[in-house]
Amino acid sequence: MINTFLATINPMLTLFICIVLGFILSKLKLLPENASKVMAKLETYAFCPALSFYTMARNCTVKNIGEHGINIILFSVVCAVAILISYLLNGFFVKDKKSYDRGVFLYALAFANIGYVGDPLVLSMFGEVGLSYYKLACLPLSMLIYIWGISVLVPKKEGSGKFSALKNVLNPPTIALFIGIAVGLLGLGETLLGSEKELTVIGSTLNNLKNCMGPVAMIIAGCTVAQYKIKPMLTNKKVYFATILRLILIPTLLVPMVFGLKTLMNACFNLTIDNFIVHLAFVALGAPLGLNTVVFPEAYGGDAKTGAGMAMISHTLCVITIPLMYALVSVIFPL
Repeated sequence: MINTFLATINPMLTLFICIVLGFILSKLKLLPENASKVMAKLETYAFCPALSFYTMARNCTVKNIGEHGINIILFSVVCAVAILISYLLNGFFVKDKKSYDRGVFLYALAFANIGYVGDPLVLSMFGEVGLSYYKLACLPLSMLIYIWGISVLVPKKEGSGKFSALKNVLNPPTIALFIGIAVGLLGLGETLLGSEKELTVIGSTLNNLKNCMGPVAMIIAGCTVAQYKIKPMLTNKKVYFATILRLILIPTLLVPMVFGLKTLMNACFNLTIDNFIVHLAFVALGAPLGLNTVVFPEAYGGDAKTGAGMAMISHTLCVITIPLMYALVSVIFPL
């Protein structure tokens, strides 16, 4: 449990410091008023596309999909259930179907911060091999985040029709995602990006760009928080309830489901699937609320207040919940 806590606290503190930095710079007027919107545009048109392309081009290969197909299927089922839960509970948070916050809560309940919290956590606990398994298992989640998830965060304009909805889905990260999938399936990923130890110029550039997404997103959150009064954000009961759902209740419900599905597949198809997939599922499900609830509202003119509060509160509380929850997972579902 101590090792898990130490592995978790470093990425958490890094991201939290970035929130504080953005807040201070904004309060001291060292950044222009539109700084958060400009940085959000960078996220949307540079950092997010770099991440989605790099991840898919590197991991979405015929070989990897074949070797990790069972894990991908298990995570796909979990992802579908999480989205169903988000739709069922969303109305309790925001009753007005036209409210922009409805999409924010929908996204927050469906997707956790599987990348900038999940990746370093898995790497520190299970090493590079474990991280590669995690990234492949999370392919369905990554695809849905960019194909469907981001579309619910793009503000809907009055009188918009099907073309506008399609335009929301075909955002830069989604386009980069599809191109990355094509590159990966054609077996061109390593040729274009290079090996993990020796990247090409393109691979190194994309790697550096994608590494900017997490810190910059948190700086945007800090700048956004600075635009509002702190007390209402810290006393928003809905945000705390969503955080409890995301950090505790949803993983408590879905992690045993992964174990049940794994056991069923072992029995029915004579497969050998150990509890490692359950541990990876916990990381993907128990991570804090995602940062896109700040990035995309800022980039597309939505209200980022709720998303900023979610980022600040959930990324702070997860330093406590992740070590405690994972200790229970380790006892109940030992490796």
